[in-house]
Amino acid sequence: MTASSPTSADSAAASLDTPWLSVLIPVHNVRPYLAECVESAMAQAGAGIEVLIVEDCSTDGSDALVRELVERYAGHAARLRAIFHERNQGISGTRNTLLREAHGAYFWFLDSDDYLMPGSIPALRALIDREAPAMVLCDYRMVREHMTAKHHRRGELHKRTFVGPERQHLTDVSLVLRGLLLAGQMHVWSKIARREVWDGLRFPLGRYFEDMTLSPLLGLQARDTWYEPQVWVAYRQREGSILHTLNLDKAEHLAHALADLRVAAQGRPLDHETLFAWAHIAARNFIGSSRMAQRFEPATCDRRIAGFRLAFEEATPIPLRDLAREYLRRGWWVRALRLRYWLRRAESLRTTSAA
Repeated sequence: MTASSPTSADSAAASLDTPWLSVLIPVHNVRPYLAECVESAMAQAGAGIEVLIVEDCSTDGSDALVRELVERYAGHAARLRAIFHERNQGISGTRNTLLREAHGAYFWFLDSDDYLMPGSIPALRALIDREAPAMVLCDYRMVREHMTAKHHRRGELHKRTFVGPERQHLTDVSLVLRGLLLAGQMHVWSKIARREVWDGLRFPLGRYFEDMTLSPLLGLQARDTWYEPQVWVAYRQREGSILHTLNLDKAEHLAHALADLRVAAQGRPLDHETLFAWAHIAARNFIGSSRMAQRFEPATCDRRIAGFRLAFEEATPIPLRDLAREYLRRGWWVRALRLRYWLRRAESLRTTSAA
């Protein structure tokens, strides 16, 4: 069955009243974690909720488990339905299928190796009934195979996703974008948004760090945003995840992750602090991608690093010298020195190539 050809169960679901929430789960080769993920949603989901899975041609038996789960919850008050891709489309293509096929008024993405904390859906429902924000931001906790005292000290049991006012309607787009950028938590699964907030937005195909591309755009499009500092998602750190398997392609995609933001933000009244936060994230991406290139291609990384600097210059909303001065003004000496090192290295490489 293709993504564009829903099952008869899908057609029946479409004829029912619009659910207030769609929990959207992309699946690919996650069999050891999938049941826990789906059960965490179904255990607290009642009428008016759909849990939608798109299975992206797994090779580890995840597809069979999806069918088993759909059968298991056939009589549940919430609707669990599944769509199976005929060919692998990657995480972005799978999420785009979820966006296209979801019926809900609100969309909540949930990665299939993560799970929802108990009580998170009822808490969301109470908030929406009371305040009806266009977008809700929630916090999360880390889940590791071996949690140690070090991880607890780092605050991994409660990670904040926004820097700014809590539990109020935020309509200042500058404040919302700045809070998202300063927190640096660019995952879409901590952002529950109304359907219309996603209008015109789709995940870039074949790209890593697609969340970093989309999350700021959601902040720009939401008419109002509500930050609810409760831990609603458990985020699993595991071997084999995208962030644990870095390579040159990922370095390239990280360098260009904010490429769409300048066009989207054009004409928006963004204040100086927001522009600085934006430039700071762009600088982090430049340095991170350069380090990856040096790690994976030490003998021939010169041209890549010079190209990453060009991507940085195109992504940042303020001149590079101004950003360096801002670092020094704020006492961020280590960041300033690190940025200067990589900028000088990229410039020397670019000069050498031109000669």
